[in-house]
Amino acid sequence: MGAGTGGDSGQDVPLDELMPWSVRTVRPGRDWVTAPDEASLRSRWAALLRAFGDERAALFVPTRARTTRTAVPRLPGPAADAGAPTGRLDREDGACPEPVRVLCGPYDRQWLIPDHRLLDAARPELWRVADDRQILLVEPPAAPRSPAPEPVFTELLPVAAASRTGRVRPLYRRPGGREPNLAPGLPGLLAGALGTPVTAEDVLAWTAAAVRPAPGGPGGHAVPLTADREMWREGVALGREVLRTHTRGARCGDGSRPRLPGGRRPYVRAALPGHPAPDALRHDAREESLWVGEGRVAPVARGAWEFESGGVRVLADWFARRTDPAAPGTLAEVRPRTWPPRWTSELLELITVLTLLDGLREARADFADRLAGRPVVGVSALREAGVLPPPSAARRPASVLDHREEGPEGQLALL
Repeated sequence: MGAGTGGDSGQDVPLDELMPWSVRTVRPGRDWVTAPDEASLRSRWAALLRAFGDERAALFVPTRARTTRTAVPRLPGPAADAGAPTGRLDREDGACPEPVRVLCGPYDRQWLIPDHRLLDAARPELWRVADDRQILLVEPPAAPRSPAPEPVFTELLPVAAASRTGRVRPLYRRPGGREPNLAPGLPGLLAGALGTPVTAEDVLAWTAAAVRPAPGGPGGHAVPLTADREMWREGVALGREVLRTHTRGARCGDGSRPRLPGGRRPYVRAALPGHPAPDALRHDAREESLWVGEGRVAPVARGAWEFESGGVRVLADWFARRTDPAAPGTLAEVRPRTWPPRWTSELLELITVLTLLDGLREARADFADRLAGRPVVGVSALREAGVLPPPSAARRPASVLDHREEGPEGQLALL
């Protein structure tokens, strides 16, 4: 098999061919079904059920896809354990389904009521393959200032912020880490070219280290595949650290949370206010302090404060989602009356993650510079070997219906 030259970006493999099956992010269609805390979701559900008729319908916020009279099947996978019923919502009088942790936007970990009746586009095919082996590559939606935002890697189901959906590429097409979502034959071909075993997780780790915007236009990403064994090993090690940091230790590690070295770890130096104003967040670069009104967290590196995704500063966006006022009379208005201590802990963790990811951006840029000019396994070689283009079946969900699923109104789903 031939190899091209690393300096030619035309040799990069489009991510759409490297990981051919993709799904749009979950689109709720209503903002009250997600929240930064579980208690608010339970309270919103209770408020919805206290209303009847037109009042319940209005609180629900109907759309063309969902009303309180819509009948849909139960969500599969881990959502099935949450106990969401499948009867019409206008007749519902039961307990709130157990909220699940989700990724709301690129870096904001919130909670969701996993009820198919509440979600305009729930993406059941994504829920079916969500388990403790899965890792999801998420391409956030393009923005004017960021036509190809960096991919995000997560173990959580990604939920669209507002109506702007991104694209999700699961590493595995079936539960239990079965059937990698890779161009068929790619790991074996790379193993032969590199003279070392290559797993699906290795390919994803390499992607996390080497992925870059696709040449030739806005949107999309591509990945150079090296033919240099030492560069491969270095890239996989770097990518595993990227995956571990994005997933906060849930993948590619021992499960422990990422930490900064001593002296760089953020701490609360002055207590955060109980009712911070939406405009209370500011950063002092000289002191490396993040101020929340009179509250102070330090040290907070400039790189964490300025860390952007899709042209939006992540820390400022995270804070705004917890302090911006909701529309009066809506379920989204049901939220904690004071700033919960748990949010402060989550803020410290987010600062840590963003600081580490900022450093990894620099490491990835240095790695890309050294990768240039090295031999690659190029697109032409992959086509000659029959790895590309991937077959059309690889772009469709795999059949994972090896168990019964409940359909609308409690009926057995016809599979």
